[in-house]
Amino acid sequence: MIKKISAAFTGGAIGGFVDSFNIWAMGKTGISDLIGLAMKPEFNAPWLYQRMIWGGIWMMLLLLPLMEKRAIARGMLFSLLPSAMMLFLVLPSMGKGMMGLGFGVVTPLVVLGLNFIYGIVAASWYRSATT
Repeated sequence: MIKKISAAFTGGAIGGFVDSFNIWAMGKTGISDLIGLAMKPEFNAPWLYQRMIWGGIWMMLLLLPLMEKRAIARGMLFSLLPSAMMLFLVLPSMGKGMMGLGFGVVTPLVVLGLNFIYGIVAASWYRSATT
């Protein structure tokens, strides 16, 4: 069981890193401007650490015995919970409105898309580490 817990947390932390890098890179390369997204975080240790830790905590969901043979679909499914928290709690508490629309109308799609990648990375890591 310790191996599974470790794999779930580590997969989530790695997925959190990938997610963080992706949103930062979108801002640095001009993709965010191109699609009308005002969210351009700075890539620094406190911001990254928080996202990786929360990424690991959220992916403890991988311990649930759901869709165990379908890693990609499983990761995408489990990524919906942190996406909902971001869209309905975190972004509104930052003053960016429901679903973060204050960052732009594409915000919900970007959050869902990047979190799908996060979930896929996490679930793939988990599957590799536990088989």
